[in-house]
Parts: sequence; C-alpha cells; structure tokens
Amino acid sequence: MAVRPVLKMGTPSLLQRSEPVAEFDTPELHALVQDLFDTMHATNGVGIAAPQIGVNLQVVIFGFDANPRYPDAAPVPQTVLVNPQITPLGHDEELGWEGCLSVPGLRGEVPRYARIRYRGFDQYGAPIAREVSGFHARVVQHECDHLWGVLYPQRIRDMTRFGFTDVLFPGLTDAPDE
Repeated sequence: MAVRPVLKMGTPSLLQRSEPVAEFDTPELHALVQDLFDTMHATNGVGIAAPQIGVNLQVVIFGFDANPRYPDAAPVPQTVLVNPQITPLGHDEELGWEGCLSVPGLRGEVPRYARIRYRGFDQYGAPIAREVSGFHARVVQHECDHLWGVLYPQRIRDMTRFGFTDVLFPGLTDAPDE
C-alpha cells in the first residue's frame, strides 16, 4: 500500500470527532489499515490513528516489540482497533512523557489513567476486549484521543513539562518524532 503524509497540529480536521466504521472486512478498510501500518513503521511510531492521515474514521493501530522513540517501554501487541470504547479501571493516573507524529519534535508530560479496559473490533469485525496498564494503556488512550479530536498538548497540566525532544531527551535525537 502506501506511506501517507501525517497531518500536523494546526490542521483543523485533527480537532474533529471521527465517524464510526459502519462496514467491516471491506477492501477499503483493509487498505486503510495497511496504510496506517506502513506509515507508522516508516515514522518509528508506536501507534497512529486514521485522522492523522486525513481519514475521518474511528480506526487506530498500535503495537511494537521495541521502539527507538520509547526505548524503555515494554512491548505492546500489534493491534487494529476499530470503533473503540475506553473505560477507566479506577481513578489512579500516571504522568508520562508523550510525543506524537502530528506534533513532531516535541514531548510533553501527560496524565493518563493507569488502568483501562478497551473494547472495539478488528478490521474483520471480531470483538476485542482487553484490560491493560502502563505504557500499553497510555498508547491506547493517546491514539483514541485522536478519534475524539484531542491532541496530547491539550491534556498537559504543567506547561513547564512540554518542550523540544532534542532538548528534553538529547539521547533520542537519532529517533525523531517525524
């Protein structure tokens, strides 16, 4: 398929709610999923959402064994998640550093629920339901925010914890967010 251009913060469509997928297991949906994987891998992403490549549908993908942008993160299973729903499992939050392919070159410390349950479907319409914590939970919340028109800088509570990746994390300069 194709590596698609990633829309950047400031693009109005990134602030819109995405539409649910109505039909599963279609050539169009499979092509979208492949484009998302191709784009994520080409950009060293750990996840990407359809709105980031200009498609207003509730589709996210995520997963990796190891990633140079997040060298300390535990592996996350490769997942296609369509029409997701997230339920926090408790009120506990964790602060963690996030970057985004749509906010290149920057990182911010973002609060996220420590434990969540997510549900949805894969591209074939098979149900997915998982309870997760840690970086896995953070990635899912970050990617699903894109479906609801939210970018991670909107969630930062302390703007002194937001800045350029090469300044905050000089060791990561070989793994840009672009």
